[in-house]
Amino acid sequence: MTNSTLKKFLVLYIVPGHVMGEWAKTDPETRKSTEQKLRADWDRWMGDHSKMVTLTEAAGKTKGVSASGIADTKNDIILYSIAQAASHEEVAKAFANHPHLTLPQSSIQVTEVRSMDGPG
Repeated sequence: MTNSTLKKFLVLYIVPGHVMGEWAKTDPETRKSTEQKLRADWDRWMGDHSKMVTLTEAAGKTKGVSASGIADTKNDIILYSIAQAASHEEVAKAFANHPHLTLPQSSIQVTEVRSMDGPG
């Protein structure tokens, strides 16, 4: 299947803010060794799925924009990826064993991205 026939997906890595706050309070040595293992597992998973995942970047501070204006806000998105595959199910199944899911209360959301030019 060529890249032009693959569908595109937005993958959101979610961890509740209070979980991240508690993690920041963890003993530095414990945190370091756990993060090193997670990073190694993550790198291995990403290497195994490098043809599917075309981009991964960290999410930063969030601004909420509404008819009332712009304000600082928070969400639970810590990273995002762009993935390409033949189907939504294929991407969801690939991420079902992602190391991110070892974090307490974590989840991954996979959303199909479609052109606004018409049906696709």
